[in-house]
Amino acid sequence: MEATATQLVERLRAGGHEAFFAGGCVRDMLLGKAAHDIDIATSAKPEEIQRLFPRTVAVGAQFGVIVVLEGGREYQVATFRSDGAYKDGRHPESVAFTTAEGDALRRDFTVNGLFYDPVEKRVLDFVGGEADLRGGLLRCIGNPEARFSEDKLRLIRCVRLAASLGFEIDAETWGAVCRMASEIRVVSAERLRDELVRIFTHPSRVRGFDLLDESGLLSELLPEVELLKGCEQPPDFHPEGDVFVHTRLMLSLLPEKVSVPLVFAVLLHDVGKPATFQIDGTGRIRFSGHEGVSAVMSEKVCARLRFPNVETEEIVVAVKNHMSFKDVKNMRIATLKRFLARPTIEDEMELHRVDCLGSHGLLDNLAFLREKRLEFSNAPLIPPPLVTGKDLIAVGRRPGPLFKKILDAIQCRQLEGTLTCREEALGWIASQIEFNERQPDVS
Repeated sequence: MEATATQLVERLRAGGHEAFFAGGCVRDMLLGKAAHDIDIATSAKPEEIQRLFPRTVAVGAQFGVIVVLEGGREYQVATFRSDGAYKDGRHPESVAFTTAEGDALRRDFTVNGLFYDPVEKRVLDFVGGEADLRGGLLRCIGNPEARFSEDKLRLIRCVRLAASLGFEIDAETWGAVCRMASEIRVVSAERLRDELVRIFTHPSRVRGFDLLDESGLLSELLPEVELLKGCEQPPDFHPEGDVFVHTRLMLSLLPEKVSVPLVFAVLLHDVGKPATFQIDGTGRIRFSGHEGVSAVMSEKVCARLRFPNVETEEIVVAVKNHMSFKDVKNMRIATLKRFLARPTIEDEMELHRVDCLGSHGLLDNLAFLREKRLEFSNAPLIPPPLVTGKDLIAVGRRPGPLFKKILDAIQCRQLEGTLTCREEALGWIASQIEFNERQPDVS
């Protein structure tokens, strides 16, 4: 990728233009990290870029951005520009083409305002970004409030970058984030979701969580989680503290690599506790039915942040079922097999693990499930059905609501090993019709 990008720079140079690597890729290279994408900034105008490269897409020509297709990859090639007024808190009303220095000055943070000349192997630094990289400091270019007013998404990007890079945030920059946190609401739900996903799927998610909390952004973006503060729990099961402390502790116990549904199920699994908090006659704190309330609230959060339907469903299922793990030792074999066969079970088991470790510390139910899964591993958890609705019709049953009950009962017996073949299942059906023609015993 870097070699191809360097060739693009050389072609722009040969056409009489300045051209450099720009932005986050330069930051990552200087930090010794692999760059996922390489962007190029140039003095060439959009039409000049298109003349130099045969395969391009004008994704943002009005902002001077052309995508060049080369070697099976996409490279953003952007003309040096300065931005006009930002009336919507997200996009400039106009742009003017400028110099490399002018382009650097309109960027967000100093560590993102660096250019790199891959031909001469030198860094161009107009904003003090190299010193901030060495010092591990995230600082806005120029006036922080002006930078954040231009693009309110930068408020949460500041948190994400500080967490993922392990940098401290400059005092003036941090002060502006805290003062302007409420203005994050003008940003589209999709962009906010993407930033939250990047924060919470990164190994530094706990620091990201803390910065969101301390800045006030958490209460703006996830008020349901903010409300967990001060929601006390029974100390015999939750010696760690209130629900907010418990949730943060669970985040810290997750492995480095997590799925989106898992980490958001962790964040949201107990959001129903404040609404269900009560003290019973013995003085004990209870949260009866909180998992169901949490599931409903989780679905609303996912809708608000425009999560894809598949991820929403997986988050809600994990939240709704997280209390079921306390009952696994008492489940019938058929119920247990169905429980283990759910497509979300891996994330659910990890949610249960950190839920336990973040509270009472008991993992006996998890160990039981792992043992049972090993015990059941010689055959599919849910094998092909022994009979179908067609078989019920063939033995004289009329299609109707009882079909599902009969088929479910047969599957239960199949999973528990009391029915092992089609003939046995058909015999069971016949016996049920014989003993109770109108209402088969399907218990």
